[in-house]
Parts: sequence; C-alpha cells; structure tokens
Amino acid sequence: MTKYYVIAGEASGDLHGSNLIKAIQAKQPEASFRVWGGDYMAATGATLVKHFRDLAFMGFIEVLANLKTILSNLRFCKQDISHFQPDVLILVDYPGFNLRIAEWAHARGIRVVYYISPQVWAWKEGRVKTIKKCVDQMLVILPFEKEFYAKWNYPVHYVGHPLTEVVGAFRPKEQLVFDKPLVAVLPGSRKQEIRAKLPIMLSMAAKFPAYQFVVAQAPGLDESFYQPFLQGFPNVAVVRGKTYPLLAQAKAALVTSGTATLETALFRVPQVICYRGSAISFAIAKRLVNIKYIGLVNLIMDKPVVRELIQDELTEQNLNKELERLLHDLSYRNQMAADYEALWALLAQGGSASAQAAALIVDGQR
Repeated sequence: MTKYYVIAGEASGDLHGSNLIKAIQAKQPEASFRVWGGDYMAATGATLVKHFRDLAFMGFIEVLANLKTILSNLRFCKQDISHFQPDVLILVDYPGFNLRIAEWAHARGIRVVYYISPQVWAWKEGRVKTIKKCVDQMLVILPFEKEFYAKWNYPVHYVGHPLTEVVGAFRPKEQLVFDKPLVAVLPGSRKQEIRAKLPIMLSMAAKFPAYQFVVAQAPGLDESFYQPFLQGFPNVAVVRGKTYPLLAQAKAALVTSGTATLETALFRVPQVICYRGSAISFAIAKRLVNIKYIGLVNLIMDKPVVRELIQDELTEQNLNKELERLLHDLSYRNQMAADYEALWALLAQGGSASAQAAALIVDGQR
C-alpha cells in the first residue's frame, strides 16, 4: 500500500489537493493519505492532521506575531511525517512552510512532489535553487512556468490548471434573486485591501442604477465589516459563500488581482482589475516583483486581455469609463470573450489537471 503525506496551507490548496487525492485514489484505491488541509481533503477519507485555519498567516507583521506557532507547526509536522513514514510527500503551493519541509524530507530520502509551484517567477526567484535541490518532481499549472524553469535547467511537468475542472463541474443549486442584472464586486479577502478599493468600486453603483452590484464577502470576515461601505447605495448587496453563483449570473465584474481574476475569466464574465495599496507597500512591491501584469489572465495570455487599473489609475472616472465599455461595448465584450476561450483551451490542455498530476505521481512510483 502506497502512503502519501499531503500538505496544503490555504483554502484553494485544500480544494485542489482534494481533487488530486481523488484522482490518485482512482488509480490506487488502496492508497493511504495523511494530510494537512481542510474539509475538502478530509471528505476524501484522508486523515486530517491540521486544518489550514491554524496555518494561514499572511503578511510580514502577522508572520512575526505568530512565529512561535509557525515554528511549533514545523516541528510537529516533521515529527508526524517521521512517524507516518510516507512513500511520497506531496506539497501544494504554500511555499513559506512547504519549502522548509521539502528540504528536511529530501535530506531523509523521502520522495518530494510539488503540485502548484510557488510563484518564484514573480519574486524570490532564488528559491528555484532550493526547489532544484530538494523537489524530485514539480507539477506546474501555468503554461509559462515550464519555460521559466527551463531557464534554470530544471524540467517540470505542465498539467493544466485545476480551476478549469472546478469551474467546468460547477452547477448552480440556486439563483441569486434580484430584479436587476448583476455586476459582481470581488474586492479581495483582507481588510486593508478592501478598505483601499471597495469605496471606489461601489461608487459605480450610483452611476449605473439599472444594475444590482453584489459584493462577494470574504470567508474570514463578518458582514458587519462591509455595512459602512454600503450606506447610501440601494442597489448594493453582499453575499457570503456564493461567489461562483454570483459569477455564473454576472454581466460584468470589478475584481481585485489574484485567483479571482482567473475564476472570473473562466466564468466568461467581462472584468476590470482594480488594485490599490499603500504608497509605501506599492513602491516596495514594484522593486521586488518582476512581472509585466498583475492579473493572472493577462500573465497567462501575455497580453492585456483585461484592463488593469492600478494604484493612481484606479479613479472613479477611469472605472466608470471601463465599466461602461464592459457592459455596453459589444465589440469589446466579444474580443474579451474570444480571449477567454483561448485561455480556457490553454489551461485545459490535456484534460483534467488532477488526473494528469495523479498519473505522473503514481507512475513515478513504478
């Protein structure tokens, strides 16, 4: 019986990790799984050791404040792996924690597989040296990552993006009931970034009264946090845990950078990316981050498929102009739709990402 130890430290890693486990189980029904993740991974029958709620510390200050807990988790993880003695250690994104575990495991002769590469192409490119040294098999989900790693003389496998299978399998169980067409507002998940962008995003509600603006609430925040932003806008509502049903119905979307931009594109919703941070944070990020675009859609397609309103460009005037185009300029919408179709074809290349990754992992055992 093959024993797998899987570590994911965030909600998305839990979802994609669970689909990978199910794909491996289809090939190896007798396989045993011990995991760090969440409810999705636990639902596969795997033994859940730690929930990602106890692991997800974001930002420099938060990491420092929780350093004792992080170091304790690292020690416990190493002890638990030693006790379980897995045949394969599968790491899902979450590089700050997982790369440390990879180094430790590799030194002990454990086969290390990384599924969903850290974004070393954006910043901290030097981490590739660690990856080359201690990761036996890297499975990437963005097409340009294969070329990036080739520069470092490190062969990787492109398996497609797991979001295509998640979005492709989505079937809404309910309709959001509003009497106007919907504009989705996805302002991010952290209080600081929401405070910086949501007022400008919601200012569009007054300029487009024929539309219902619906804000996707972040899982870790209470609805009370959003209420002050909604004052004076009768055509604004908040929904919780319904981002996909919202995107399935939306005519357009105002989206913060990140995975949400890719999800919006896969739902074929015309969008504009809205980003604003503190002046100091943005200045530091510009020096550290080495990317042409901030939106995953644009990065993957290597062209400006969707407009990015970043920092000083995120104004009411610019956003008003862009939303007008998204809602009413048919040729603009059609061009974006065509680019979205090309994006889907690129990311779904070869079929299910989970099935392709599982085949590579299982075949590597033979």
